[in-house]
Amino acid sequence: MLGSTLVGIIPLLLAVATGEASAHAFLDRAEPRVGNKVATAPREVMLWFTQKLEPAFSTITVTNSTGQRVDTGKTRVTGSQMSVSLRPGGAGTYRVTWRVLSADTHTTDGNFSFQVGP
Repeated sequence: MLGSTLVGIIPLLLAVATGEASAHAFLDRAEPRVGNKVATAPREVMLWFTQKLEPAFSTITVTNSTGQRVDTGKTRVTGSQMSVSLRPGGAGTYRVTWRVLSADTHTTDGNFSFQVGP
């Protein structure tokens, strides 16, 4: 009896644990790539997440090596993808900071940098 009860409970526990683990929108990939070096400054930064995002509460900011914002301030969100256009910039380190609200109302945030130059 105990064995059959455990057999029935284990799949349920796994389903609950899996649901909790995927409850947040995490950064899946980015363009430019995290930590990458590119020859010229990109025209936009694009981020892909593991869940659908709420557009009104999801943002990206991009700063250059002197800390000045180089993004246009107009984050675009479509499904699980988010992007922002950049003003023309020069060589150096760029920092991308993001904050998102996933469709299930969980927020996550983070940042990464990439290099521009030869």
